[in-house]
Amino acid sequence: MPIVTSKKMFADAYAGGYAIGAFNVNNMEIIQGITEAAKELKAPLILQVSSGARKYANHTYLMKIIVAACIETDLPICVHLDHGDTFELCKSCIDGGFSSVMIDGSHHSYEDNVKLTRQVVEYAHDHGVVVEGELGRLEGVEDDVKVAVGEGSYTDPDQVQDFVTRTGVDSLAIAIGTSHGAFKFKPGTTPQLRFDILEEVEKRLPGFPVVLHGASSVIPAFVKMINENGGNMPDAIGIPEEMLREAARMAVCKINIDSDLRLAMTATIRKYFHDNPSHFDPRQYLAPARAAIKGMVAHKITTVLGCDGKA
Repeated sequence: MPIVTSKKMFADAYAGGYAIGAFNVNNMEIIQGITEAAKELKAPLILQVSSGARKYANHTYLMKIIVAACIETDLPICVHLDHGDTFELCKSCIDGGFSSVMIDGSHHSYEDNVKLTRQVVEYAHDHGVVVEGELGRLEGVEDDVKVAVGEGSYTDPDQVQDFVTRTGVDSLAIAIGTSHGAFKFKPGTTPQLRFDILEEVEKRLPGFPVVLHGASSVIPAFVKMINENGGNMPDAIGIPEEMLREAARMAVCKINIDSDLRLAMTATIRKYFHDNPSHFDPRQYLAPARAAIKGMVAHKITTVLGCDGKA
């Protein structure tokens, strides 16, 4: 199956009360683990690439591996730019075969965000590509996206209809209490999502797909595994998965997952070298890491997203 846009995926997800997983990719093993899980569970899929991943792995290499995954799985796969911050970056990805791009103008003033987003939408739509915009700012760190604690802001529901109308975006990322990175909340705290904001957005944009960034749950078992094998990560908790599942039953049609994949891969590799300190064949430690990615994605598809069997 060829690379597709997210348009039909989101329409089906909204109507069905589930969400599509948008999993960040950086190399072959991560792509294989994600797509193998999705194939077995017959789940639609978004593979998203950050600016940092493009720099690390090279746009052409990543695209060729993703095309191979489309052939191997015969799944509907959307290829998405995560957190594009300039028109030039979005244009490069559109010209290079991406079927979806995000333009994140949330660090600009509202009017400048509208102007930049509209510029990307016009070019993308002329090339058959869909666009995700963003209102509100998530705290935390993800590649080049860095927002300090206290500098984030919730999405203002009073702005969403004007923003979508003036920009023409196909989906909207909102800030309702998620955050980027693995270091989210201290143990003993109770993370909360602002479902009141989500409900207001849904009222103002009926039937319109909403996106959640920073939605990893920071699986404690993997943090523990890292620390037991030479790591030094502070204890932290992420967004409870039952809250994410509830958001998926509402207007949220796309949930981004990155940190949980990194933790699963890193924890597995650390444990492998702890148990096998003299081994040096990359295949020996990347194979179990790939399997850990596959297991994590399968868990997210069935427990959080609810999109198994929807491809």
